[in-house]
Amino acid sequence: MSDAPSQRDAAIALLAFYREAGIETLFLDAPRDRFAETAAEIERRQAKRQAEPASPPLERKAAGPAQRSEDRGSPSRPNFGEPAGNGTTDSAFPSTRVAIPDEIAIADARERARAAATLAELKELLDGFEGCNLKITAKHTVFGDGPQTADLMLIGEAPGRDEDMAGVPFVGRSGQLLDRMLEAIGLEREKVRVTNTVPWRPPGNRAPTPAETQICLPFIQRQIELVAPKILVCLGSPSAKAILGSAEGILRMRGKWQSYSFDLSPGSTIPAIAMLHPAYLLRQPAQKRLAWRDLLALKAKLEETSGKNTGH
Repeated sequence: MSDAPSQRDAAIALLAFYREAGIETLFLDAPRDRFAETAAEIERRQAKRQAEPASPPLERKAAGPAQRSEDRGSPSRPNFGEPAGNGTTDSAFPSTRVAIPDEIAIADARERARAAATLAELKELLDGFEGCNLKITAKHTVFGDGPQTADLMLIGEAPGRDEDMAGVPFVGRSGQLLDRMLEAIGLEREKVRVTNTVPWRPPGNRAPTPAETQICLPFIQRQIELVAPKILVCLGSPSAKAILGSAEGILRMRGKWQSYSFDLSPGSTIPAIAMLHPAYLLRQPAQKRLAWRDLLALKAKLEETSGKNTGH
């Protein structure tokens, strides 16, 4: 009798773990061999490239003011969504698109990002992108939140469970703390552009792999260009490393002003700074004193930038 409650509690805890890990549905009792699926996908793509001529490059739309001036060629866009092998699927298991995180996927992401002249076009192209396996397990593409153009843009790492459910970045506990941090220096969340380097939640809230980050990087870089913020803030070490190229830990790089370049012309740079991620502050509340220093520095920089633009 005494073992029954403990077994029940263990079962409840296991189900809660599965939910947090993003496991909500069990399809088959037998395991799935994803290594074999990936090998079949590679063979299919190699055979297709040998049998078919290269498709024409993506037709470019009218360039916006921040679009790159160069017009580089790129490889033909891969079709990641077709069935692998002989084209048949297992009727007992729903078919999924297996993406291969390699240079073809990165080239496809770059071509799509360059083609977008507005944020709406960029989101549409991102929704149709099948080159990142994170999209398979994510519920929503978490593109960004806030105005089309903003003086301040904040970039985190990847969506969490709450963000994946809502399709909006920074809506969970860390997002609520971020809202209070902005309010502390007189900023409204609605006037700030907030997004992540990776738009899909990794399974189990694990960190995105370097390959996944590199595949998604062209989309966030283009989003920065289109929003054209006056100041850029990277929240957390992964965001700072991906966007600013820093190799230091967050406690060393935080609070130091750097320059982010749009790579369009020598003068197209904006101030950028790395700050502690709100999720880190929830785990380490003693570090809020460092976050407050960075918030004050951010407020001063915003006032300085606003004064320069008004001619004061």
